[in-house]
Amino acid sequence: MTTAPTIGVFALQGDVREHMRALADAGASVVAVRRPQELERVDGIVVPGGESTTMWKLATAFELLEPLRLRIKEGLPAYGSCAGMIMLADRITDGIAGQETIGGIDMLVRRNAFGRQVDSFEADVTLRGVEGGPMRAVFIRAPWVESVGEGVQVLGAVETAGSTDRIVAVRQGHLLATSFHPELTGDPRIHEYFVDMVREH
Repeated sequence: MTTAPTIGVFALQGDVREHMRALADAGASVVAVRRPQELERVDGIVVPGGESTTMWKLATAFELLEPLRLRIKEGLPAYGSCAGMIMLADRITDGIAGQETIGGIDMLVRRNAFGRQVDSFEADVTLRGVEGGPMRAVFIRAPWVESVGEGVQVLGAVETAGSTDRIVAVRQGHLLATSFHPELTGDPRIHEYFVDMVREH
């Protein structure tokens, strides 16, 4: 793909404007996705940070959940940050009763694993496949990845108390997820990485 790919941002809840700006800066044509028919004209989609239970309920109410699942199953590239990581997980823990996800990445994700809003923090994270040295990452009520399947590539982890490395960035084929918020730091590399993924797909 030589022209600018069209990348949608799931726009029912979360850091929509920040992701749209970052994607545009990375060379994409960007559209907000609120309805199933808007999915038809995108080459990739971003599921932003926000609140995963609210996203699930809104996606269901707006009849977006099943179309998203289908498009991703068919190969639509997707990137999820924070709550978006939870939404792209095949399995979650500490969810509310009956909580569903879009799925696609063979991983188990723990919601709010790093603590509540007051426990938000920043850390330097080195990501496989992303050049330029460590990335300053912002974690806000962030999840972490408890385990991954064989087809999932771990791109980055952070050290927590007790020297346990917690997985915070993964890729499985056409799907990418981080538990942090690159749209809040001004560092363009994650969005550039995803735009390149969409171009190459």
